[in-house]
Amino acid sequence: MLASAAVLLVGCGKMGGAMIAGWRERGLTRAIVVEPVGAAVAALRLPSTMRVVEDAAAVPADFTPDMVVLAVKPQAMDDVAPRYRRFADAGVQVLSIAAGKTLDYFAARLGAGAPVIRVMPNLPASIGRGISVAVANPHTGGAGRDLAEALLAACGEVAWVDDEALLDAVTALSGGGPAYVFLLVELLARAGVECGLPPALAQRLARVTVAGSGELIRQSTEAVETLRQNVTSPGGTTLEALKILMADDGLQPIVTRALQAATRRSRDLSK
Repeated sequence: MLASAAVLLVGCGKMGGAMIAGWRERGLTRAIVVEPVGAAVAALRLPSTMRVVEDAAAVPADFTPDMVVLAVKPQAMDDVAPRYRRFADAGVQVLSIAAGKTLDYFAARLGAGAPVIRVMPNLPASIGRGISVAVANPHTGGAGRDLAEALLAACGEVAWVDDEALLDAVTALSGGGPAYVFLLVELLARAGVECGLPPALAQRLARVTVAGSGELIRQSTEAVETLRQNVTSPGGTTLEALKILMADDGLQPIVTRALQAATRRSRDLSK
């Protein structure tokens, strides 16, 4: 599907750059990238069939994409989205990865009948290990969903929801999740130092342990709870640590409160 698709990518920052790199590896050749910062696309080594222009006005009038992907920051969307209404008016599917920008938001700027898919990706998409959660408005047809699935799958796994309100919790969990994992590495390393380890060794142990555990989760067919239990010997050292981490005032209530706070903030930003 990607080999025959034509895509207009608006924005080539970290996520947009990751997306087009994944598309190129999956066989996409026909694309126009709208990006005023040349350095953002220079390292991508795009083929000659992928053209880079500086703004919407420079998109050739005879270019008819199958999908317009809006990959600009949410704070720039008020200015950017209306510039691509001509494509929505022509029935071109639009996909947005801007956090907090709802389907109703795009209906107000691209037209009430515009076919729009809203997506929440996450940072591991930059290495092809992300997960994107998408919701489509009623004007999106099967072909639009299929192409969106193919484009998003180039950067990792894809899930769909029917209730757009769920994207607030998705944003809290998977959108912010990489930051929580990075914080865990920081905390493990800091605790290791407080237990007597040299800082460099503590940092190395924390990084490799978390990275390796994540890869083990990815490759294993066992439940995460089973993996945890496999590491926990009765009467051993890990069990002593888990007694604290899994106590009533341990990690779970802290993590729950954190995700609830992020979910509320996502809802506020969507208003």
